[in-house]
Amino acid sequence: MESISARISGISRHRLTTDGEGVTTLVAFYGCPLRCRYCLNPHTLSQPEKSKVYTPIGLYNETRIDELYFIATKGGIAFGGGEPGLYPDFIGDFREYCGPEWNLTLETSLNVPPRNIEALLPVIDKFLIDVKDMNPEIYGSYTGGDNARVIANLHQIAEAGRQGDCLLRIPLIPGFNDDYDRGRSMEELQVLGYSNFDCFTYKNCYGERKTDL
Repeated sequence: MESISARISGISRHRLTTDGEGVTTLVAFYGCPLRCRYCLNPHTLSQPEKSKVYTPIGLYNETRIDELYFIATKGGIAFGGGEPGLYPDFIGDFREYCGPEWNLTLETSLNVPPRNIEALLPVIDKFLIDVKDMNPEIYGSYTGGDNARVIANLHQIAEAGRQGDCLLRIPLIPGFNDDYDRGRSMEELQVLGYSNFDCFTYKNCYGERKTDL
């Protein structure tokens, strides 16, 4: 376990309502396969040499100060970034240290190899998924990437019967999609059994958002 390490861009304690249920600590990883036009965390796209490096037990030792809060409120750790789905071994080992009582949430674009999500399914309690748009052309224009792996991973999660553990973020992105496109995305996802959606609007290049539903 000690051979696994990752660079962490930040640890934010005592968060409420933004990252799932209860009191939550957000742990943000460096690295992301996408280059979204309205990226909220551009500082996480590359890994500075002077950033802090953690092992799973090192991260556990730093975050367990809030264990009583986690257990009492059904909270825990939200892994974000960047793209935490790039670190399944690190997160899997972290689960071994924190045990089953902490609620682990993955804030992810799902644009990672399907084997990563396969490894994380037994480890993660809740998934907050930034779907962007299901249309490959819209997705590519906005993110600079391909959404084939996103769709494959959405199918994998559905086949595992975990749709109810997912909140899917479907933004209205001015200049890239419209209400019709977003409706089509939701219809495709509902066919797979997903029903929990976070619909909002990006208002400008700084990622300000307005909740639509």
